[in-house]
Amino acid sequence: MSRRVVRQSKFRHVFGQPVKADQMYEDIRVSKVTCDSSFCAVNPKFVAIIVESGGGGAFIVLPLAKTGRVDKNHPLVTGHTAPVLDIDWCPHNDNVIASASEDTTVMVWQIPDYVPVRNITEPVVTLEGHSKRVSIISWHPTARNVLLSAGCDNLVILWNVGTGEMLLALDDMHTDLIYNVGWNRNGSLLVTTCKDKKVRVIDPRKQQIIAERFAPHEGLRPVRAIFTREGHIFTTGFTRMSQRELGLWDPNNFEEPIALQEMDTSNGVLLPFYDADSSIVYLCGKGDSSIRYFEITDEAPYVHYLNTYSSKEPQRGMGFMPKRGLDVSKCEIARFFKLHERKCEPIVMTVPRKSDLFQDDLYPDTPGPEPALEADEWLSGKDAEPILISLRDGYVPIKNRELKVVKKNILDSKPPPGPRRRHSTCDSDFSQPALEEVLEEIRALKETVQAQEKRISDLENKLCQFTNGTD
Repeated sequence: MSRRVVRQSKFRHVFGQPVKADQMYEDIRVSKVTCDSSFCAVNPKFVAIIVESGGGGAFIVLPLAKTGRVDKNHPLVTGHTAPVLDIDWCPHNDNVIASASEDTTVMVWQIPDYVPVRNITEPVVTLEGHSKRVSIISWHPTARNVLLSAGCDNLVILWNVGTGEMLLALDDMHTDLIYNVGWNRNGSLLVTTCKDKKVRVIDPRKQQIIAERFAPHEGLRPVRAIFTREGHIFTTGFTRMSQRELGLWDPNNFEEPIALQEMDTSNGVLLPFYDADSSIVYLCGKGDSSIRYFEITDEAPYVHYLNTYSSKEPQRGMGFMPKRGLDVSKCEIARFFKLHERKCEPIVMTVPRKSDLFQDDLYPDTPGPEPALEADEWLSGKDAEPILISLRDGYVPIKNRELKVVKKNILDSKPPPGPRRRHSTCDSDFSQPALEEVLEEIRALKETVQAQEKRISDLENKLCQFTNGTD
């Protein structure tokens, strides 16, 4: 008689635990916007949460240590003219955050280390290129200042935040609404899911679709996809009978899944959060009150269920702390920031260990805050793995580093070579008369404005005299 052998894994006994009440963030009016975004972004210094706001969109930024009840007059980051839909911290600068909004813009903000007195209203740079609302933003994992945005105009744009310029626009690849976009480990490829039921693997610099799969999950509801460390693609979706399902795929052979597992019946879209160091994927459904986690290995059945963290309250959104922000002395391997209607509750995932020593097997070297490439190097075709740091002595966040935006003067740029020349009006034999004509027009407009201002001033004086006379 053969006995069933339990699979060996150091993560078999991982358990989740909420922090004490005084370590939560209370009295936060979490946004009620209908969007499948996580509404929360976290790094080793700050937690940022999209909040309800009258007259435009806003999010609140709190230092991690500022727990307890949040003052109702706490400054917000306000600059968007419509609700904020997504926020994302820069992986290479803990004081820089990007926000995407219904007002079709993406804004990048510098957050000071101290708590400001007033609302932050001036972004470092505003990126305009979408014609409809922008619901997805994501920083490049290894290149400095490269930011991706995707909007309801079915357009994916890559920006150089350091210059405020558009690097690339992927405009003919998606025929319908884009559900999510994810980078691979070194930022050379993208995976996207779309309402047309296709999962696409894209090389953004070649502007080519390398692989695609129609309907990895047969249901009609949104699909999510992320890259694993090995280059496989992990997806969450729905079956035809509306059961939630997860899948693991090899993009080099998209026909057959490596693994496909049905889970439960629920309406909430499962948001996957992946830890590349431990190969654990955490699934959080909006409206669920649980977090399921699975270990991805190279042994069948490849996606192994570990456990479920359950609570009573449903989650409105979820933030996921990067590895360098965890407490290694307590064997903490993940920390979530669960959004309720009026508060944010940190949840700590721990591997039980008796020793107080640093656990090498739980904490391999992890991506640090230094970029491996500049934006121009990446655009020219270079790839580089993330620069890793050790967590042996814990991670100390770097002091505020200012994001400098150097906008290029368009008058200094030479006309691009080849067929794109038609977009430029800077031809040498045409530019001088055209420039003089424009300057003449500006002079005429200035004179008109001055004349109108004088006329308005005279009319105001007459009105004042008339009013004084009748009094």
